[in-house]
Amino acid sequence: MIRQTIIRRLELEAGGVLESAHIAFHTSFERYDGTLPVIWLCHALTTDSDAENWWPGMVGPGKPVDTEKNFVVCVNMIGSPFGSESPASVNPATGRPWLLDFPPVTVRDSVKAMIEVRKHLGINHVDTLIGCSNGGFQATEWAVTEPDLFGRCFFIATNPRMSPYISATMANQRMAIEADPTFREAKSLQGGAAGLISARAQALLSYRCFESYRLKESEKDNDVLFARRVDSYQRYKAEKFVREGFDAYSFYTICNIVDSHNVGRGRGGVEKALQRIQAPTTVVSIDRDAIFPPEEGRRWARLIPGARFVEISSPYGHDGFILETARLSAILAE
Repeated sequence: MIRQTIIRRLELEAGGVLESAHIAFHTSFERYDGTLPVIWLCHALTTDSDAENWWPGMVGPGKPVDTEKNFVVCVNMIGSPFGSESPASVNPATGRPWLLDFPPVTVRDSVKAMIEVRKHLGINHVDTLIGCSNGGFQATEWAVTEPDLFGRCFFIATNPRMSPYISATMANQRMAIEADPTFREAKSLQGGAAGLISARAQALLSYRCFESYRLKESEKDNDVLFARRVDSYQRYKAEKFVREGFDAYSFYTICNIVDSHNVGRGRGGVEKALQRIQAPTTVVSIDRDAIFPPEEGRRWARLIPGARFVEISSPYGHDGFILETARLSAILAE
């Protein structure tokens, strides 16, 4: 069920302040009574707090993350337009959407908000923390911030600090949005929509890989003159993304949030920060993941005391974290 709380005066890492930050979240039960194990999920970049919707093979009654046997929590990150404070929210100073006036926020700010939700729910221990992709940014940051809170951690298709490659993909997507003149005009939430469609189409390439496009989007006609099947796919997926509620201002903000990710900031570097993690940890990488390659996952997993590294194979690249439910289910069960 979706719920919402308001954080009064959320001070941001970059120096700004949100006087009344709305934070949306889903829980599997209305109240936490302290009797059920707590599983906390951190969602990926453009999904939301409804984990049963974006991770249907993993979350739900009888699934590996069983919503009938566990108190499952997922919080919508700041900057996302799906219920939490974002550029799509109303700026109390103007009575209109924030748009380009939304203050810069970081991954650490999102974790700060999650901690407030945890306190609001009365949770003093999280049995299992799971973070996928951008959700892994939040999960690793949180495991470093409150190391004695967690019983076990799973970091899937992610890393502890933004890489130059991922930062480059974020820069490309911001440039696509900026190329739409209606974005800077900032007259309404529809501003920058064409640029956002282009940005999303670019992002799709980084989420999949050569093999997944070959399997799913190859032309059926051996004699086709101009290949258009994949063109249709890219346009459909990107336009659907906008239709389903994302706006250019929120997406632009999230691209900036990604660039803020660094668990080592102010902590003596990534290695020292990761050494603070106390919970038994599993780091999962996907063999064809272009943005979080296994060699990177293997390298940083060694920095977490006692961590286990697992590499899985998938023809779907980074999106394997959503699609390879059988293998991920086995890893969680182990």
